Amino acid sequence: MSQILHRLPEFLGHHPFLALAFVGIVAAIIGNEIARRFRGYRELTPAALTLLVNREEPLLVDLSSDADFEKSHIAGARHVAMSQFDPENKDLAKARDLPVALVCKTGATSAQAAARLVKAGFGKVYVLGGGMTAWREAALPTAKGRK
Repeated sequence: MSQILHRLPEFLGHHPFLALAFVGIVAAIIGNEIARRFRGYRELTPAALTLLVNREEPLLVDLSSDADFEKSHIAGARHVAMSQFDPENKDLAKARDLPVALVCKTGATSAQAAARLVKAGFGKVYVLGGGMTAWREAALPTAKGRK
């Protein structure tokens, strides 16, 4: 180990761009982790969402398009189009103290909605990481149609 430390200055002198790239990548990873910890909502795996649904009965909101929702959704999910999603809505505001789990096709739209819920004062906000794609890949049951 001490031999590596003695040769490190020589390596850095010969490869400054490689060293700079390494420092940049490490800084990006650390920054991403810090941002993830302070965003105010939690990303769940399909198995963790199943546990949450079974234990705490969260308000499950599906933000997928109408066609995607009718084709496949988690049983018990309420469909709300992202264009109509409003954290200040009187029906949604009633659930401010309840856990709220958001689902979309890939997880990107639900992350945006989760940030809006956190900003509106919701305390327990969850997002299905990977969205319905991850749910289907985990071979978990889905429902079809509007109900």
